Amino acid sequence: MTEPSRRAPLSAGLLPASGAWRQGDPVGARRFVAVAPDRPFVLEGGGILREVTVAYETWGELDADASNAVLVCHALTGDSHAVGRSGPGHPTDGWWDRLIGPGRPLDTDRWFVVCANILGGCQGTTGPSSIDTATGRPYGSSFPVVTIRDIVRTQAAVADALGVARWLAVVGGSMGGMQALEWGVMYPERVGGVVAIASTAAASALQIALSSVQRSSIVLDPNWRDGDYYDAEPGEGPHFGLALARQSAQISYRTEQVFNHRFGRKELDILDDRYTLWQRFDVEGYLDYHGAKLVRRFDANSYLVINRAMDLHDLGRGRGGMERALARVGAPVLTMSIDSDVLYPSYQQELIDQTVRSLGGDSTLVEISSPDGHDAFLIETDAVGAALVPFLSQIEKGDR
Repeated sequence: MTEPSRRAPLSAGLLPASGAWRQGDPVGARRFVAVAPDRPFVLEGGGILREVTVAYETWGELDADASNAVLVCHALTGDSHAVGRSGPGHPTDGWWDRLIGPGRPLDTDRWFVVCANILGGCQGTTGPSSIDTATGRPYGSSFPVVTIRDIVRTQAAVADALGVARWLAVVGGSMGGMQALEWGVMYPERVGGVVAIASTAAASALQIALSSVQRSSIVLDPNWRDGDYYDAEPGEGPHFGLALARQSAQISYRTEQVFNHRFGRKELDILDDRYTLWQRFDVEGYLDYHGAKLVRRFDANSYLVINRAMDLHDLGRGRGGMERALARVGAPVLTMSIDSDVLYPSYQQELIDQTVRSLGGDSTLVEISSPDGHDAFLIETDAVGAALVPFLSQIEKGDR
């Protein structure tokens, strides 16, 4: 039989060098705001961006007193398109479509919901694929390191542009939860409630280790070209490195139980009487699918930048430790853990909850039971909503 290639599922010849949204592409539902257009944006780590634009989307109507606004923060490979169908400008359906909308837990007949693409991203907000006006070329390798705190500062600019002096709540899962926590620490007067799902107060050694392997997968792809690959011909971008990074991450997002139940030892390529290195089991095809899917809509450099921002996340950095940082949070806190999450295990959310309560703060911890591991924050929307709805209602009424 013909030996299948592990690279074949990517169909690299059909893929652009980057899956980033670029100027001139359909705008879709995006709106844009310029951050501090009259001065450079100085980053926490010492870098400087001369111009920063943030892409965001909104759903629902803002009340006259701007008191019903909820900020939703996305995770590593998400973007501002949290709700809605795929179409021109949006390669995928909304990533939290079942949670946000009329009559849904984040009811857009009641709340004004906002989601912004993060700094360093690739779907409309300034990132490595954006044009550096000083050179007329994409930033590429010159794009600086950003942190969660830098990202939150750009979201504050979105709030200002919308006339939102105070969010009713800031909500996010995984990396989105990091942003929600930083909102509570950085802008305590601008946050009515903090909701952090499957997240952490500081990246752990294991999380950093897994991220490091993912970044190495990208930079070891010869087509990465030290980050300056945007003028490469279709099929000659760092597709395989980015796909491998996604495949590695996907393993940590799910559980052995799910893999065994869904795939077992089923074969994708028939194992006959002549074995080869690249005959695939069904689970390998699943990983290939997710790798190729990300390549079509994401940018390798953005993955590096955002992934590093997650590693750098530490609420206590420069603030005298985690306890002193969390002492600044004046808003009620809701944390959600997932009992099968091996990437962001429950003890990390328990630590947040226990620390806030030990400091005299208002905190609630809800554990979601699911076999789906870390990805359950995207999958178990009924369970997420069951905890979120009463929390928001209590904040709205001033009962917390």
